[in-house]
Amino acid sequence: MKVIKTIDSLRRDLQLRKADGHSVGFVPTMGALHEGHLSLIHQARDNHEVVVVSVFVNPLQFGEGEDFESYPRDIERDQQLCEEAGVDILFYPSVEEMYPREASVEIRVVQGVDVLCGESRPGHFDGVVTVVLKLLHMVEPNAAYFGQKDAQQVAVIKQMVQTLSMSVQIIACPTVREEDGLAKSSRNVNLNTRERELAPALYSTLIKAGELAKSGSSRTELMEYVAKNLDQLELGTIDYVDVLTYPELVASEQLSGTVIIAVAYQFSRARLIDHILVEL
Repeated sequence: MKVIKTIDSLRRDLQLRKADGHSVGFVPTMGALHEGHLSLIHQARDNHEVVVVSVFVNPLQFGEGEDFESYPRDIERDQQLCEEAGVDILFYPSVEEMYPREASVEIRVVQGVDVLCGESRPGHFDGVVTVVLKLLHMVEPNAAYFGQKDAQQVAVIKQMVQTLSMSVQIIACPTVREEDGLAKSSRNVNLNTRERELAPALYSTLIKAGELAKSGSSRTELMEYVAKNLDQLELGTIDYVDVLTYPELVASEQLSGTVIIAVAYQFSRARLIDHILVEL
């Protein structure tokens, strides 16, 4: 496995591999890799001759007061996991390499960002789309792999690719969970012991809400049910609870088709998100 830190070196290496007719699968990450990331890497490994993983904590997607400085970083462990998983190239650029000068162009997402994480994190998805677009231009993969856990991010990125007529295929892979149902996340390490015990209630509450949705409950009824149950945790605060069409991310009181039931919950040092998709 090669560890590459500059854009020019990355492009030169990939140009040679592509000249040999090799397809490229790309997994963009912010590091602190866990089994969720590894599942993306394994799927890319199954589908492509060349697998590229990027590790870059993107400052543009963190707002004021968010956890950019404390976001978990462990590049030595990430490198070891990538090598064991059969990654060909680990791209590990610095902030200065990714953003060498003040931007002359700004990217603004105008659809699907005024709900869920986007509502309480203005500009977050502008930063996500900016870095993903840059990385896709650098790697030019046949396919890029994202975790369905970040459902709004997947929807926004798919819309970006469609809007800009990009040829890359965006593949969403299922959420990987702990045995007790908690979605694997780099931020889980910031949960204290009691918070870790209670955190699986996010998923179990969503599962029950999904059953209610299938029995005919309205959007308002589902949101009230989830909020009432999570209020009982008493260790943090609800950031949002929402029920929307997916992937359009539109609110509709009478539900049909594919629906996302989503929640974000702020513990003392970790903001966790989770969701389920329900077919009605």
